[in-house]
Amino acid sequence: MHDRVPRGWKCLLAALLALCLQPAHAGEQKQELLVFAAASLTDVLGELSKRFERRGGVPVKLSFAASSVLARQIEAGGKADVFISADREWMDYLQQRDLVDARSRRDLVGNRLVLIAPADSKVELRIAPGFPLTAALRGGRLSTGDPGTVPVGRYARAALVSLGLWDELRDRLVPADNVRSALMFVSRGEAPLGIVYETDARVDSGVRIVDTFPENTHPPITYPGAVTIGPNNYAISYLEFLSKPESQDTWGQFGFRELEK
Repeated sequence: MHDRVPRGWKCLLAALLALCLQPAHAGEQKQELLVFAAASLTDVLGELSKRFERRGGVPVKLSFAASSVLARQIEAGGKADVFISADREWMDYLQQRDLVDARSRRDLVGNRLVLIAPADSKVELRIAPGFPLTAALRGGRLSTGDPGTVPVGRYARAALVSLGLWDELRDRLVPADNVRSALMFVSRGEAPLGIVYETDARVDSGVRIVDTFPENTHPPITYPGAVTIGPNNYAISYLEFLSKPESQDTWGQFGFRELEK
């Protein structure tokens, strides 16, 4: 009677034995890569991430929003593996707080800033200092990102300041929470004009490009990417894949610009 092992001990011994008999590679399962990226990258990263997976990379989960929203989520403890911003300022914000690996940081591609109208609009404008943008709104509002936080809004504000139009338009904005929302307001006809990236205008048949802002009216539109501080070994591989010449062809197909070396 005294040689019998209590039932609880038997369960514990069985569990330990099962653990010891597991294959050595059982804990080496592929990880999932979580990428936080600017909303303007929705279409191109969807395509590039599929290619990365087909080339032997891990499954990629994409989360899109304004760069400001994503950066603050990471600051609050969001477990992203990669962050790709639509401007350098929000990447700087995280780097200054030691929330991204500065050694992994790289500028991926560029973009253009454009003035858009609904597809059936007849408005014609040529962007130049003092051009009649306010009059062209005909009492409506100008849709773009929130100039206080959203990168496209910051670029738009810089361009309007450069062209001498900011003071008359600052109170006539629809400050959207990201560039896709700004695009939607124009596509639905809720705003007569908007300022977005060229790549976003190209994917929405509900809008047309009225004109392109001269590059000297705003800071260069640059998309930096970096690995966040964490243990995912596939994050660097993903960023390297996005930087490869073969990936540049895909970036170009979606309208993004290759950066000058």
